[in-house]
Amino acid sequence: MIEDVHWFAGIDWATQSHSVGLLDAEGRQVARREFAHGGAGLTELCDWLLEKTKAAPGQIAVAIEMPHGPVVEMLLEHGFAVFAINPKQLDRFRDRFTVAGAKDDRRDAHVLADSLRTDRAAFRRLVVDDPTMIELREWSRMADELQQERTRLANRLRQQLWRYYPQATKLTDDVADEWFLALWQKVPTPDRAAKASEKAIARVLSVYRIRRFDAAAALKILRETPLFVAPGTTEAACAHIRSLAARLHLVNRQIKEAHQSLDRLCAELEAEEKSSGQSCGQCDVTILRSWPGIGRINLATLLAEATEPLRRRDYHALRALAGAAPVTRQSGKQRFVVRRLACNRRLQSALHHWSRVAIQRDAASRRRYDALRGRGHGHARALRSVADRLLFALCATLKRKTPYDADHNSTKNSANA
Repeated sequence: MIEDVHWFAGIDWATQSHSVGLLDAEGRQVARREFAHGGAGLTELCDWLLEKTKAAPGQIAVAIEMPHGPVVEMLLEHGFAVFAINPKQLDRFRDRFTVAGAKDDRRDAHVLADSLRTDRAAFRRLVVDDPTMIELREWSRMADELQQERTRLANRLRQQLWRYYPQATKLTDDVADEWFLALWQKVPTPDRAAKASEKAIARVLSVYRIRRFDAAAALKILRETPLFVAPGTTEAACAHIRSLAARLHLVNRQIKEAHQSLDRLCAELEAEEKSSGQSCGQCDVTILRSWPGIGRINLATLLAEATEPLRRRDYHALRALAGAAPVTRQSGKQRFVVRRLACNRRLQSALHHWSRVAIQRDAASRRRYDALRGRGHGHARALRSVADRLLFALCATLKRKTPYDADHNSTKNSANA
């Protein structure tokens, strides 16, 4: 039971309206109603809960599947105790009330409220996030979406070059880079490359500070024997690439803006921690940034997607949320361990890249990786084990409020190997 809570509400949220069920401490249904989504509807919902219960907002616990959004923010603003649950867990709780598999909005609202009343441990208490953290989370997700869009556009551009101009792709692995787009604008076809001067190519390479090769080497590649293509193919591919290039210019600029915003917001969080009385070495942002393999993107992702576990220094919650905790399945004499799939995908990706870079820059992580590979573990599995150990050590440094120390970390890893 939840202390000081005497009423339990469940909200089955939707796009147009939200179904709400209200129970007392004994599990008896007091009322149920639907509210339209909007400022007026959500205000009416809060007033309705207070009117029906005649209780203070803190004595009313509200269960909902969605851990964020305007419904949650409105309830938290009014002082209600709001709890979230994974939809898959709610589906299992629903089986308590119907063996036939029946499902509707009112039933789900009732299941949410009653499950919160009897199984509080399955729910997660929600709190109002810091405004800077909310902004950081949004910019982090935007940067991820923009990077995915850039990859999609780059793949399409590469496919068009493959149709008529494959030698151009030998210049770089990243055909979405600004310098390559500018170079393609100068020499969009093999015919134009045959007539181009070294001076024009050198000017493009100089502007973008490309020193991997000179203009002569670039022209030599671009002037390789061209493909024979049907009439009209080159013109069609060039028209397609011009469209892709315009979108890539925009995406590249937006990614740059997103990265600048991530740096700014992380600096603001660090400044807030310092203003609270912590020394530089004690700041969470400073400690996270001190670890090898945690750059701008991984830092923002960890802070935005694992806010609560990091604040609580909860290693077990953090490893489960990031997908580093394995899942054991045992029945009778059978027992096997599988990879965890129920996790935060963005956090899982950040942890993968953190461990990937850590084994290149941290001797202790490299030794652990080599030992796991020597025992027959695959690359991905070994990286997950390294990541799991990194999370454990990270939580230890956060508890001690000390930045990463290579010598101390090496000693601990050697002792626990």
